[in-house]
Amino acid sequence: MASHRKSRPTGPRVAGIRTPALATAALTSVALLSQTANATPSDDDRPSLEEVEKKVDDLYRQAGSATEKYNAAKEKTAKQRKKADALLDDVARRTQRLNDAREELGSFASAQYRTGTAVPETATFLLADSPQDYFDQNQLMGRLTGRQKTAVDDYVTQQSETMEKRREATESLETLTDSQNDLKTAKSTVQKKLATARELLSKLTAEEKARLAAIEKKKQEEAARKAAELAEQQARQQAEERERREEAARQESGGGTSSGSSESGGDGSSGSSAPDPSYGTKADKALAFARAQIGKPYVWGATGPGSYDCSGLTQAAWKAAGVSLPRVTYDQVNAGTTVPVSQAQPGDLVFFYDDLSHVGLYIGNGMMIHAPKPGAYVREESIYYDGESSIHSVVRPA
Repeated sequence: MASHRKSRPTGPRVAGIRTPALATAALTSVALLSQTANATPSDDDRPSLEEVEKKVDDLYRQAGSATEKYNAAKEKTAKQRKKADALLDDVARRTQRLNDAREELGSFASAQYRTGTAVPETATFLLADSPQDYFDQNQLMGRLTGRQKTAVDDYVTQQSETMEKRREATESLETLTDSQNDLKTAKSTVQKKLATARELLSKLTAEEKARLAAIEKKKQEEAARKAAELAEQQARQQAEERERREEAARQESGGGTSSGSSESGGDGSSGSSAPDPSYGTKADKALAFARAQIGKPYVWGATGPGSYDCSGLTQAAWKAAGVSLPRVTYDQVNAGTTVPVSQAQPGDLVFFYDDLSHVGLYIGNGMMIHAPKPGAYVREESIYYDGESSIHSVVRPA
């Protein structure tokens, strides 16, 4: 008798189940796709360490620029809020005076009505938008005493002034709203830039982080070398300046002069000017304050005392010396006299980048104290920390 069993299908087993050849091929494709999806991206797909470094540096710089815009918007918002509050207080005082004047005029109208010296409808002037329209009528104005007419004139004037102040207050509140929106936008921009930078750094392997640290160390060594060169140049200038002054003093004491002993130097170039004693005293106070902040964290928008951003630190330092600086870098750069880098003196402000998004406090020998960037702390560093081309200008604020 023939067997009724079905013949076993050929093909490999998958998870204990035999599968047809077509299904096997499909499962193989899925497995390969799954492996591809889970595999680490190839080196060709990942940005190089140099690209990551450049991107992160750019993001920090953009965040710095956005921070200064945030600082400006915050300062503008504070001023606008103060102005709006003052206007609203003024409107409240004027409204109270207007109500008092309205009550006084109401008493006049009531008295006239009781004595029959005025038609009843004259009292309705108090409910009108322009009471003067009623008082301009000859039959009413003729019945008013001099004191009463003066009260009417004062009331109309106060009403007009109060309406104008209310208009100013409304406009001020609208400007305040615009400033607040600018503040929110700048804050959001800073946060997004910093979040992107942190995300890029978080994806680096331990080996890449070590290589990045080595690259940073090399940059610091080059920056230190440039600072040492500047220190030598400034020392030569100061020595030459002393020699010129000593020579000029000898010539003066000897009753003669020498054409080569002018203040500008024999080659016609201007040497390093002698430090102004009064400036030096103020600069010492600013530097003493800045040094006391070393080690405190950079926090964007911060002005101390526990943390600072770059312009918050320079503003606070010079405030300690009795000099008021504006809040943001692109205002601070206009708060003094611009000098060449070669003639920078301790206390001068060193600005960086075309957008003036960073500033530090020069301490001499090519070095500065500054609040560098998020994740870093107030520290001493070469003014060439980001290359010579990054320096925008040097400003002497007092």
